[in-house]
Amino acid sequence: MTDTAGLPGEGIFLGRVKSPGAPHPLVVTVRNGMVMDITSRQAPTVRDVCEMDDPAGFVRDAAGKTIGSLEDVCANSFETGRDVAKPWLLSPVDLQAVKASGVTFVVSLLERVIEEQARGSAEKADAIRADIASLIGDDLSKLKPGSAEAMACKEKLIARGVWSQYLEVGIGPDAEIFTKCQPMASVGFGADVGLHPISTWNNPEPEIAVIASSKGRIVGAALGNDVNLRDVEGRSALLLGKAKDNNASAALGPFVRLFDAGFTIDDVKRAKVHLKVEGEDGFSLEGASSMAEISRSPEELVAAAMGPHHQYPDGIALYLGTMFVPSKDRGEAGKGFTHKVGDIVTISTEKLGSLVNRVRLSPDCPHWTYGASHLMRDLAKAQLI
Repeated sequence: MTDTAGLPGEGIFLGRVKSPGAPHPLVVTVRNGMVMDITSRQAPTVRDVCEMDDPAGFVRDAAGKTIGSLEDVCANSFETGRDVAKPWLLSPVDLQAVKASGVTFVVSLLERVIEEQARGSAEKADAIRADIASLIGDDLSKLKPGSAEAMACKEKLIARGVWSQYLEVGIGPDAEIFTKCQPMASVGFGADVGLHPISTWNNPEPEIAVIASSKGRIVGAALGNDVNLRDVEGRSALLLGKAKDNNASAALGPFVRLFDAGFTIDDVKRAKVHLKVEGEDGFSLEGASSMAEISRSPEELVAAAMGPHHQYPDGIALYLGTMFVPSKDRGEAGKGFTHKVGDIVTISTEKLGSLVNRVRLSPDCPHWTYGASHLMRDLAKAQLI
């Protein structure tokens, strides 16, 4: 487990910190290894910064006050052993809607179909996986959603009797966009992430999330863990909300890296997202997901989520999806992977740092009690709005 965010030496980072000296979350950046409070009337929230014409320029030049070293703030961000008299990291977004994209990597489409065909049974997954792969192969990386080739692939699967709603969003013309959690409900670096107690087959989803303003302009990116209950979603696509949106089930962080001359959307598209799971039982799993293989671009996904058909006045944080679904056996052969309480999940990329969280059951994670109404009242009391 790492106690640091692993940020690269360069870049303009935007985040939020809970500090005992302020009733409201602080808007912060990182300079020379120090966390700086840049909260002001001009920028009382991260949302306000992201709505600016030049968010990166504002954060770079904003006056700030040191509240601690990045190393110390990160170390104090873990729920276990936290000293509430010292600052700790929160999710780097606040008023933005938190949305997610599903089945955006065609190569992961088969896993979603398998989930549904297996009806939540991990034991059946391997046999179904082999059967489908023998029919259409397992390299679908060049398949473009909505293309003639994609429709031909879909017909083969239908003919075999494995039609799925996931085929429509994976290789059809329309992307899957869903609500991951409410604004202010996501958790940050070091926080516990939650699993609904009814689930016995679940996994992390290592992703990049882009941050878009109310105008649909992508202004930066962060790492994300779109915690997923495979058995619940596999039983029925109509249970997506129960599978995806639970207490502490959406992690983002460690910071939003804002776009500037040194970091652009092209860096997001080239990123390799690494995953590591370390269990208290000695289990270890590692994998990676290449953003170069995404079948729908970040711009296409943002356009599917917002535009003339749907507005978000406070912007959105949008998980872009993952191609990595862990299937390594954990324990008994054929049972596949599932989380155990106490797992440490580390998601990292070269230019966004590391997002580290511990797995617990959702009822045992700190309950979400601080919402938008509380933030507005606290900012008003501080005369920031």
